[in-house]
Formats: sequence, structure tokens, C-alpha cells
Amino acid sequence: MHALTTPARARAQLIASDVHLARGGRPVLAGVSLTITPGARWGVVGENGRGKSTLLHVLAGVLTPDAGSVRRVGTLGSVEQEMAAGEGQTVGDVIAAHLADARSALTALDASATALAHGRDAAAEEYEAALEAAEAHQAWDADRRVAVALDALGAVADHDRPLTAMSVGQRYRVRLACLLGAAYDFLLLDEPTNHLDQAGLDYLTGRLTQWDGAVVVVSHDRALLRDVTTTIIDLDPSADGTPSRYGNGYDGYVSGRRAARQRWEEEYAKEQTEHARLAQDLAAAQQRLVSGWRPDKGTGKHQRATRAAGLVRSVRRREDVLTRHPVSLPEPPLTLAAPSLPARAGVALVRADEVTVAGRLGTPVTVTLESGARLVVSGPNGAGKSTVLAVLARRRTPDTGHLQHARRARIALLGQESEPPSRLPARVAYDTHIAALVCAGLLDVEDTVELAELGLLAHRDMDRPVRELSMGQQRRLDLALALAARPHLLLLDEPTNHLSIALVDELTEALEATAAAVVVATHDRQLRRDVAHWSHLALPPTWHLLNDQKRREVNM
Repeated sequence: MHALTTPARARAQLIASDVHLARGGRPVLAGVSLTITPGARWGVVGENGRGKSTLLHVLAGVLTPDAGSVRRVGTLGSVEQEMAAGEGQTVGDVIAAHLADARSALTALDASATALAHGRDAAAEEYEAALEAAEAHQAWDADRRVAVALDALGAVADHDRPLTAMSVGQRYRVRLACLLGAAYDFLLLDEPTNHLDQAGLDYLTGRLTQWDGAVVVVSHDRALLRDVTTTIIDLDPSADGTPSRYGNGYDGYVSGRRAARQRWEEEYAKEQTEHARLAQDLAAAQQRLVSGWRPDKGTGKHQRATRAAGLVRSVRRREDVLTRHPVSLPEPPLTLAAPSLPARAGVALVRADEVTVAGRLGTPVTVTLESGARLVVSGPNGAGKSTVLAVLARRRTPDTGHLQHARRARIALLGQESEPPSRLPARVAYDTHIAALVCAGLLDVEDTVELAELGLLAHRDMDRPVRELSMGQQRRLDLALALAARPHLLLLDEPTNHLSIALVDELTEALEATAAAVVVATHDRQLRRDVAHWSHLALPPTWHLLNDQKRREVNM
């Protein structure tokens, strides 16, 4: 018989106290403390590899921390980025596993009602307990809630469908629907917006904002974090080495992180200045000590010895002071320092007239871009967004229409994904790219920018082979290559892919300020909100709509 677990509802608590965990000798979580109660909606953010998924595993009890503790009162449901498919397991099996307690509560309620009707001893107490459990699970409506969630998320609703016959995304949507349909006290969600379309995103956002229990969500989706969360914990490094916590949801996180970063940078700069001053004092004292052994002629041995001893004491005092005042703060995290991008007033950088590409862009597109232009290209997958950017970048030749570029116009394209990584160190790959632009006469030497100046890669990573960099670091290098070309026209295809929240915000600010023309193709809801005031080119759902000869013109 299934052992019934009843939600704690208002009594639910999930408390992590000073959690530490290391893997392979490397600290992953350090000093994490959380108190999660009903109604709380926590967001977990940080760069790749900072331990976000690991924290969810610790909270769920899948991992035991090396130090600290986790205590939970109440039921918990969790969904990871990928769902394994057991042999013979079906959609119905997944639903049954998540609704087992609710169904058991209804079975117990029916049994106790029958016993009550027959006047069995203690039947009244059993009925009251079963009714309380069924109400806690909201059991009468459980199957309907799961069915609604399956439909809203575009998930497979056929209970007999084997999981092994489904894609990763399909399995993920089934599991997510089950969690949203069940009545857990706590939901732990790892990148829940993966594999969802706009309708699914809207449904997920609505369910989480109305959730009676508590939610902990790991996500890079800024729109979800802004719409859902009440508290953010940032696992990126802080000045004191512990995670940072921000109230007032995502907006509180953005403003709080900016203020904390500024204080960190100011304190770090002050410590560096003081350390440099002490080092100069020591160097000066050491120089005096050297010259002190060569006193003026006529100086007696006693005076020379006395002077030398005093200088030695002075040097030692300054050495002690320097030792007691190291630069104790770690260097602050990277901050994007985008170079100024040029404008060419009164010049049409690109004119595309009725361009199409067979099999990829069926609707004729007409676009004129001048310096300062801002354009968002939108449309579902397969509509031709990437193809439009590739045509504008001269990476693809249109099959019909006319395309014209201004002479010596510099155009940079950041594609959706990185090129196959090379064996070259990142710094060498970057320098080689810039040198090619200079040799081609497209970029003057005085306009070049060192990789270190852009704030996109740490110094320790610049000399690593590109193939050894993480996906996010390779994406940062791609962005560095695009910006360092000093383009008159910057084309960005899904620019938020693999980039951290902080960097995306910094990049968005830089795009608003630049004098260059900028074109962005994106599904990122928050980025679309941030650039909603830009001009908009909406492509139809499928390329074969060429036959209706629909024209879309954007003139800026």
C-alpha cells in the first residue's frame, strides 16, 4: 500500500543552514543559508558552474552537504533540466507517481466513508483524517489540473506514450505539467523555461505567481525572474566570499548587485592604492639603507653604524606594515567595457530590397539601415530571422532582390552559436582576428582594442585554448570579436544565449548608447521588453508564404 505523505501547507518550512559542499577539492557551495516558507518565491542566479543545480539537489535531499544542514517540513517536487526515461515507463506512469498521494487520499476517504456508514469503531476519526488529507492535496481536482497543465505546456497527453519515444523537451514538459498539477508545498525548478513556447511561458508564469506553496527556481530567464520571484540569491563571488541575497525580486537584485559591485570596486581600488603607497615607502627606505652604508667623507665609524642600524629598523617597520596590509579583497567580477562604435552620418549602411532566400526566407524583405538605427527581427523558429541577419552581414547571398552595402562599412555578426573551437589560446585567436581586419584596411591600428580592455574574459582565461573554455566563455569571446571590430552595423542573433544575466544587462545598456546601427533577433522575453521601443520586423511563421507576396518594409 502507498505510504501517504500529506502537505504541511501553512506549517511548511525548508531551512538550509550554512551549507558547504566541494567537488574534486573545489568549493561549489559556501555559506549558503535559506529559510523558505509558504508564499516565498526564490530565484537562484549565477554564472555557469557556480553550483545552482547543486543547491537544488541539496535542498531536495539528493545530495548531502559536507557541512551545514537542511531541514524540511512538507512535500516537495523537483524538476531537473533533463528527465531520464526508464525502460517501459509511460506518460501515465509519471502522472501516477506525482498524484499517488492525492489518489491514495481519495481511496482512504472512500474506505473511511464506507466504514462510517457501517458504524465501525473509530470510523469517524478515520474519516476526519482522510478528509483532511484529501483537502490538503486538493485531491478531487488533481487529475484535471495535470490535464490542463499538459495542454497548456504543449505536452504529450497520451498516457500510454512511452517516454523512450519522446524527445528530451517532450519528457521535460510532461514532468513540469505533473509538478504544476500536483499540490506540493515546495517546487524546485531548474531552468523551467527551456523547451517552452510563448503560450507555455505565459502559463508557467501565471501558475508560479499564484502558487500557494513556495518556489525555488534556477533560471537565466530574466522575464521569469522579474515576473515571479520575491527574493534572489546570487551564487557568484562576493566581496566576503558568501552568496548575496536580494529582496524586492529581480529589480531589487539588479539595483542591489550594482550598488554592491560599486562598493566592492571602490574598496578594492582603495586597498590597491594603499598597498602601492606602502610598497613605495618600503622601496624608498631600502634605497636609503643602501646609500646609508656610504656616508659622506669624514663620517666616523660610530655615526655610520648608528645610521645604518636606524635605517635597518625603518626598513623592517615598513616591511611589517606592508605585511599587515595586503590587498585582502578579491578582484571584482568582470564588467563589460564596450568600445565606442562609430557612426557614418547620412550614409545608408545597408539597403535590402525585396530579398529572399530559397527554402529559408520566403517573404520578400526590404530594409534600409543607417547609423543609429535600431531593429528587432522576430518570428517563430524557421521564419528566417537568422537568414535575414546573414544576408545583411554578407554571409549569405539572396536568391532574389537587391542588396547594397556602403563602401568600407564594417559589419559584425554575432551568430546564435560559437564556431567550432580552435586550439589557439583565446588571446591569440582574438589578436589574429583584429590583425586580419587591420591588414584588410578595414580597421586602423589606433582603433584596435586589447582583449583585456573589454572586460569579457578573466586574465587567467585569455591564455587558455578556446576549446577548453566553457560555452559561456566562448560566447564572451565571440562578443569580444564582434565589438572589437568597431562595426558601423552590429547584428546580434539570439545574443543572450549562454551569457550571464549581469552581462546581458550590461550589453543591453551598451546597445542603447552606441552610435552604430544595431539589429537583434531574439526570443528572450526580457530583451524584447527592453527594446520594445525599437523598430520591429515580424516574419511570418513559415518560409513558404512567399506565394502570397506579402511585403514587409522597415525604413529607418
